[in-house]
Amino acid sequence: MLAKRIIPCLDIKDGQTVKGTNFVNLRQAGDPVELGMNYSEQGADELVYLDITASHEGRKTFTELVKRIAAHINIPFTVGGGIHELHDVERLLNAGADKVSVNSSAIRNPQLINDIARNFGSQVCVVAIDARQTPQGWKCYLNGGRIETEHELFDWAKEANERGAGEILFTSMDHDGVKKGYANEALSRLHDILSIPVIASGGAGKQEDFKDAFTKGKADAALAASVFHFGEIPIPELKKYLCKENINIRI
Repeated sequence: MLAKRIIPCLDIKDGQTVKGTNFVNLRQAGDPVELGMNYSEQGADELVYLDITASHEGRKTFTELVKRIAAHINIPFTVGGGIHELHDVERLLNAGADKVSVNSSAIRNPQLINDIARNFGSQVCVVAIDARQTPQGWKCYLNGGRIETEHELFDWAKEANERGAGEILFTSMDHDGVKKGYANEALSRLHDILSIPVIASGGAGKQEDFKDAFTKGKADAALAASVFHFGEIPIPELKKYLCKENINIRI
C-alpha cells in the first residue's frame, strides 16, 4: 500500500503566498520559495503552487518563480493557474515543475486532459476540482470559485479519470479555510468511483482532521495551507502523530 502524502499548498498572488477563507479575505503568508524550502526540510512529501490571478503578465512572473522553486527544493511540486494549452504545460515543465494542475480550463475544454496525458503522461496531469454543496448536489465552480457550472462533482471527476488524469485534487469550497475537517463523505465516494489517487483539500484545522481524511475519506494525500503557513501544525509533529495512529506515512 502506498504511503499517504502530506502536501502544503501555496496560493500565489503577485509573487507572494496568500491564504483566505472560503476563497476570499486573502492575507499574506510569506515568500513562496522560502516557504517551499522550509516545508521540504520539514518532511513535506510534495508541494502545490497555484497562481490564483493568472493573467498574461502573471504567467510570465510565475514561470520565473517556478524556475526559482525548482532550483531550491528537492521534492516534487505541482503548479497550476492559467494553463490553457499544451504550450503552457511545456513551459512550466521546462521551468522545473513535476506536474501541472488544470481546473477551469479542463471544464471549458475537457480534451485538454486527454492532450496532456497523451503528450506528457498521466502522471503529469492533476485535475483540480473546486466544488460546493448546493440544493442540486455538489456543483463544480470555475475561476477560483467565482462561477457555478452545470458539472456535478462525481460525474466530472469520473470523466477526468477516464480522459487520462493522473490525480484528482478535490477542494470543498464550503470547508476551505474553516478548519473544521475535510469533506470526508465526498472524498470517500470519490475514492470508491475512481481508479486514480484523490487529494483532499479544504478544512484542515487539527491533526485529527488529517487522520480522518485518510481513514474516513480514504484520501491518498491531504493538502493544507494556513495550518502550515502560520505554524499551527508543524509537519514533523503531524507525521509522528499519524504514524502513532497507524497511518502509512513517510517519516
